[in-house]
Amino acid sequence: MQFGYTILYVEDVPRTIAFYEAAFGLKRRFVHEAGDFGELDTGATALAFSSLRLMTELGKNPQRASAAAPSFEIAVTTADVAAAVERAVAAGARLVQAPEQMPWGQTVAYVADINDALVELCTPVGPPPAA
Repeated sequence: MQFGYTILYVEDVPRTIAFYEAAFGLKRRFVHEAGDFGELDTGATALAFSSLRLMTELGKNPQRASAAAPSFEIAVTTADVAAAVERAVAAGARLVQAPEQMPWGQTVAYVADINDALVELCTPVGPPPAA
């Protein structure tokens, strides 16, 4: 098996796709003409969005994201976390936690997207230093 994609349930798929393009520089892979499903190209996997309305019609009980009480987070790696935070906030994200250096060397910040999903902006985790 291979991990294919993660799907987030959102109110407005086209608006969310446009936000992720502007805020994080991700590229649109596909948006269905009905506007209820879309995907972003993130490399080997896709980040996908499905409308809350569609999921309800399919008999699911979708929940909205909450950055204050997250059940997941999306992580986007970058060499310049501070610049990534500025770009995301300029596109409409809400700052949750300013960039901070972690004890293991990684720089990490958090924003909430337009759906209140928690997004981690961070430098890549490198291999431990050789002893």
